[in-house]
Amino acid sequence: MSAARPPRAELAPGLVVPRIVTGLWQVADQERDGRVLDHAKAAAELAAYAASGFDAFDMADHYGSAEDIAGRALAAGMRAAVFTKWVPAPGPMTRAMVRDGVGRSLARLGAAPDLMQFHWWDFRHPAWLDALAEMAAMREEGLLRHLGLTNFDTAHLHVALRHGIPIATNQVSFSLLDRRAAGEMSAYCLENGVRLLAYGTLGGGFLSDRWVGAPEPAEAEIADWSKMKYRRFIAAMGGWEVFQRLLSALRRVADRHGVSVSNVATRWVLEQPAVGAVIVGARLTERDHRAENLALFRFALSEQDHAEIAEALATAKPIPGDCGDEYRKPPFLTASGDLSHHLGSLPKPYHATETGPNRWRVDTGSVWEGIAGYSRAVRVGDRVLVSGTTATHGSGTVVCPGDPRGQTTWILDKISASLAACGARLEDVVRTRIYLRSAEDWEAVSREHGRVFGAVRPANTLVEARLVGDYLVEIEAEAVIGAGAVTPPARGS
Repeated sequence: MSAARPPRAELAPGLVVPRIVTGLWQVADQERDGRVLDHAKAAAELAAYAASGFDAFDMADHYGSAEDIAGRALAAGMRAAVFTKWVPAPGPMTRAMVRDGVGRSLARLGAAPDLMQFHWWDFRHPAWLDALAEMAAMREEGLLRHLGLTNFDTAHLHVALRHGIPIATNQVSFSLLDRRAAGEMSAYCLENGVRLLAYGTLGGGFLSDRWVGAPEPAEAEIADWSKMKYRRFIAAMGGWEVFQRLLSALRRVADRHGVSVSNVATRWVLEQPAVGAVIVGARLTERDHRAENLALFRFALSEQDHAEIAEALATAKPIPGDCGDEYRKPPFLTASGDLSHHLGSLPKPYHATETGPNRWRVDTGSVWEGIAGYSRAVRVGDRVLVSGTTATHGSGTVVCPGDPRGQTTWILDKISASLAACGARLEDVVRTRIYLRSAEDWEAVSREHGRVFGAVRPANTLVEARLVGDYLVEIEAEAVIGAGAVTPPARGS
């Protein structure tokens, strides 16, 4: 197996790219503390990458001056596929706000990106669907070529697709340190024609020959954001000793093929069937790994190789949750560490109004709340009661019509947001009641309920009922604030 240029894959109709996409997130790290890259030299380096077949670049609106550098290279005649991301703070997503936000990237690039990706910090705020709907409209107008997601979990990827948003890709962490995407996410993407873009495949550089047999670095020795982030992944998978067992196995496999540890680690991800391409970062004007990256395509992992790697990972702990959870819940495996303060400062979709001594209510703005005389949620003392909730958005849009799983995801996010407005958490829920239009939907709905409440295990009732309108599911919930922290009774009491 040989390659002078990286082989290519079709991510979406008309979007054919090399299987290694060059990532530019390290531009932000290179420009820390007031430093500025030489844009002319950086743009020339992008053009050199493109000329050698590495003609796809991934960036974002917050990766320092990456979009400006790419725009400069495109203006000078570089032919390449450009991926970027819009990462807004949660809040109302009006047509003007979406077009202004996405438009800033278009202006810096000077062209329509081949793939515009979207990240959302908190799914409890429902405006993410408004943003994607407007981006889909921009795609129809030719302002964007394809839409992708970044760090979406499987449940919310499903909602987007079933609500009619044309999603081509989902960019997620995927490596031998973090194998979450190999499970439900990969199965779902293969079934629904979504390609994964894998980042973190080298673990910020830890999955390399440099670290084989090396002592664990002290926190003060970690200078760049990538290593700050993936040092947390190593801790979460079991620590430095477990990591060294993995590196030793990778070294043996690499020696058999005459390649590097980094090649083996990246090849493992490339061979995952849902992966369209891996994103390998570049530090422009500092280092160039194109020649080494081409070695990826001179070999394939054998059954023996896979077995040896799997054996080395046998004692590793799986990273908890689904893709993207590290940005939304503990453990926060990010370069910045704990994001709870950041998430706590984001706007909330609903707010509680005090209506009497020790009593509050939450309204969502639904016309029916006033007509029928009810609240989305009521808190009395430490008790929170959430009304029967359906997959309604805005002035009456039904989310995921005809799809019970997607409707359940939307409903549980809405319940979570209502609880948060009252000072409660999902962990405080002590009872849920589920009403189904058709009892045949019980499994899809129950599995989604289990995804959210599997560790909480509230009392639950599920019944078939005649629901109004186009709703397939309705759910209500009760919570007791502080119940999630209550010490369980002693065994036998």
